[in-house]
Amino acid sequence: MPRTLVIVESPAKARTIEKYLGKGYAVESSIGHIRDLPKSAADIPEKYKGKAWARLGLDVEDDFRPLYVVSPEKRQHVARLKKLAADADEIILATDDDREGESIAWHLYQELKPKVPVRRMVFHEITKEAIQQAIQNPRDIDTNLVEAQEARRALDRLYGYEVSPVLWKKVAPKLSAGRVQSVATRMLVERERERMRFVSAVWWDLVVTGRTAAGATFPARLTDVDGVRLATGKDFDPLTGRLKDSAGVRPLDEAAARALADGLTGQTLTVTSAEEKPFTQRPYAPFITSTLQQEGSRKLGFAATRTMRAAQRLYEGGYITYMRTDSTNLSGEAVNAARSQVKSMYGQDYLSPQPRVYAKKAKNAQEAHEAIRPAGSSFRTPDSLRGELSGDEWRLYDLIWKRTVACQMADARGRSLRVRLAGTATTGEAAGLSASGRTIDFPGFLRAYVEGSDDPAAALEDRETPLPPLKESERVTAESVKAEDHETQPPARYTEASLVQALEGAGIGRPSTYASILGTIQDRGYAVKKGQALVPTWTAFATSALLEGHFGNLVDYDFTARMEEALDDIAGGRAQRVPYLRRFYLGEGGEGMALRPLIDSKMGEIDARGIATIHVPRLAGSGIEVRVGRYGAYMQRGEEKVNLPDDLLPDDLTLEKAEDLFSRPTGDRVLGEDPATGHPVVARAGRYGPYVTLGDETPPIRSASLFPGDDPATVTLERALRLLSLPRLVGVAEGEEIWAQNGKFGPYLKRGNDSRSLATHEQLFTVTLPEAEALFMQPRFRARGAAAAPLRTFEYEGRAPILLKSGRFGPYLTDGERNATLRKGEDEASLTAERALEILEERGKEPKKKPGTRAAKTGAKSGARTGTAKKAAPRKAASGTATRKATGKTSASKTASKTAARKAPAKAATPKAPALTWADLKPHLGVLGDTERALVTATRDQGRKVEDVAPELGLDVKKAKGMALQASKKLNQAAREG
Repeated sequence: MPRTLVIVESPAKARTIEKYLGKGYAVESSIGHIRDLPKSAADIPEKYKGKAWARLGLDVEDDFRPLYVVSPEKRQHVARLKKLAADADEIILATDDDREGESIAWHLYQELKPKVPVRRMVFHEITKEAIQQAIQNPRDIDTNLVEAQEARRALDRLYGYEVSPVLWKKVAPKLSAGRVQSVATRMLVERERERMRFVSAVWWDLVVTGRTAAGATFPARLTDVDGVRLATGKDFDPLTGRLKDSAGVRPLDEAAARALADGLTGQTLTVTSAEEKPFTQRPYAPFITSTLQQEGSRKLGFAATRTMRAAQRLYEGGYITYMRTDSTNLSGEAVNAARSQVKSMYGQDYLSPQPRVYAKKAKNAQEAHEAIRPAGSSFRTPDSLRGELSGDEWRLYDLIWKRTVACQMADARGRSLRVRLAGTATTGEAAGLSASGRTIDFPGFLRAYVEGSDDPAAALEDRETPLPPLKESERVTAESVKAEDHETQPPARYTEASLVQALEGAGIGRPSTYASILGTIQDRGYAVKKGQALVPTWTAFATSALLEGHFGNLVDYDFTARMEEALDDIAGGRAQRVPYLRRFYLGEGGEGMALRPLIDSKMGEIDARGIATIHVPRLAGSGIEVRVGRYGAYMQRGEEKVNLPDDLLPDDLTLEKAEDLFSRPTGDRVLGEDPATGHPVVARAGRYGPYVTLGDETPPIRSASLFPGDDPATVTLERALRLLSLPRLVGVAEGEEIWAQNGKFGPYLKRGNDSRSLATHEQLFTVTLPEAEALFMQPRFRARGAAAAPLRTFEYEGRAPILLKSGRFGPYLTDGERNATLRKGEDEASLTAERALEILEERGKEPKKKPGTRAAKTGAKSGARTGTAKKAAPRKAASGTATRKATGKTSASKTASKTAARKAPAKAATPKAPALTWADLKPHLGVLGDTERALVTATRDQGRKVEDVAPELGLDVKKAKGMALQASKKLNQAAREG
């Protein structure tokens, strides 16, 4: 029987497609890219090692011919694909229909060297209809897309490999530069510079509660006094804190505001005008990649990488269309599906009169594809998938479904009312006031989707601010008047969502790159997260200053956008790769970057000390300078130096804070001897904050960070010994020890692989076993992380304790089985154990079951999109086999040797059993959680490093290594027991 081999990128995608193809088809995965430029000198084949260009992986003198090598971890898999290809009668390459997918298909074709017909199959959703239609309409490999991908890869290699060494020499080792990451870093730095230059100003105004003759109340705000407009935030200069132009504007200070408030209280106000206007609001366009990441952040609190992971799984499972797109267009099939669902679920009145078309695309949009929407010719509702999708996947699908359905709904309609009032204070001053309201008469699409809200029904109430019906000349009473102070605020820092929006607006980056760029700037130490905000580090300031001052074009927004345009032109066949690379790297053929000559000429000009010195406006004239050294940021005044704590953000460094840091003792302070061991106990100042050690050698016998509130200058021996006593064994529950420990993210309890946060550091010494057990009864994660400590705990004899906790809708009681929210008037402070039990018995409800989970889907990015057919042309590339051997140990296993300063006592060691192979362990992946399974599959099955995989899973490297180690133990145990 004829046998057709179909190759896709990921195992998950392969499993889904295989269901829709009949007998005679074998679906395999390439597990992402099988070839790439050498990642290190060890990857360079022996015959090329002596070549000057080999370090770049590009032969600059031979039209930038790339040197491709099969990744060491992929060699065995490629050999398997070659064997399968040799046994096939036909090969279908079904990788994504974008530049990366086209490149993977081309590399497969080049490496497998098939002797049978090869076809290219593309689709943008994984449904039975789409797959069967795609297989009937194959095309050739589009070499224009391959050329564009090769050009992008070459640009990134030339930029990174040539510019990064400049940073190593002039700023600090291990830094990196990148075509988009450096521009994104500059955006963060420029915003932080604005904040550092900002001078705040305080201004006052009045809020009046008016009461009509009918008894209705409404708020109004003072706008002018004696005909002169009051100053508001926009009237102050952000660089001086002074009024921009005092003419015609009156600033109100506290004394004047309070006097005017007293003078207006109880006075009669007259409505001088009441203007009502109708308004309509159109629904938002369906999602593209960037808007999905932005709303995923705003509504769900997801990082961009988390959003894309969930979207990848949804696509590979056949639930949504391809998730990397910059087109808002919907197919006729999708429009019909959405309109049908609107009519059946909301009624004819909520359906837009005509199908809505969203043709607008982002600046420099790549190949046109459909927007992100539910897959198929009829959409499955989120409720129908509750037991089928995991938490992140279900929540993201719900978001996509709502946005898609809403885009075909009717406009929201309502009325806005603006009222002007006038009155006279007892001081004789004439006061002008303003009030505005908004009423929604018909919610239209808002019934299904309100941007930035999880609950459209609740959000509709928030969007209404109705005013009572007020008419001109009507009189109202100023029932109460409150003076309010306001402080001008610096420009908001970028969040992941707003940075993606800014990059997209500037035409920088593409749908497939945003998530990785956000991860890269954090992994490289250029930005840290403070809540949702992205804050640039001092290293980012120095790096950006160097690039702006000496390689301006590389971080210029317009120049970077033009680079994206050039790649688009190559993808569209309007330009060629080699001439563009020659202009960029060598400066040939007209206007170009001439990167290589520029670096050669600039290297000697760069003043490393000047670059490393950061201008901090608030320290001007103090003699204090901030510098970035090879080991971090520090301040210097004369010969005196002090390290800047890693958690001190640039915008938070004031002269007062700087003086405080200089005043702290920088030397070690011996507190005394440990009575038990005779070793000295020393208080020290470190880069990560003050700490105490047992022993004065390096490394010390034991160390412990000081708690917030502890002062290294006054900490006592008794206090230090108490800190060094941690971790503390709280007790044993269900055969497992519970330990109280202090960690990077604060105090917590640990039981086996499980953990719970504590509310305060002092609880590490006081938490009891029953309290710890009660904490472990609660779910580990809430919407934003680890379960919070209870507000109060009520103990009972013969039953589980009841916890008083803080929830989204206020305080509530729980015993682990039932929950009961406190009602208005029920004071949590005076609540007794008896009353808590009564409330739980009266109205306690079992928590809703969480959606069921299914096996995580891992693999390289996947999906396909339809494009124009291009004839595959013969292409040459240097090829070879890298000499580096894959190591037999995973990165995770290496962490076993890295122990903390003090660990909980280990359980008795068991005799070693014979080592199990990956083939032995793989059938037992079902014992792992979704994240564990994704991590282990990537490291063990795909041969990737934990350091590379961790950011994709939203983990820090240390946590990922620990998770990999624990997952390995679980797999070994399951394999031996099974």
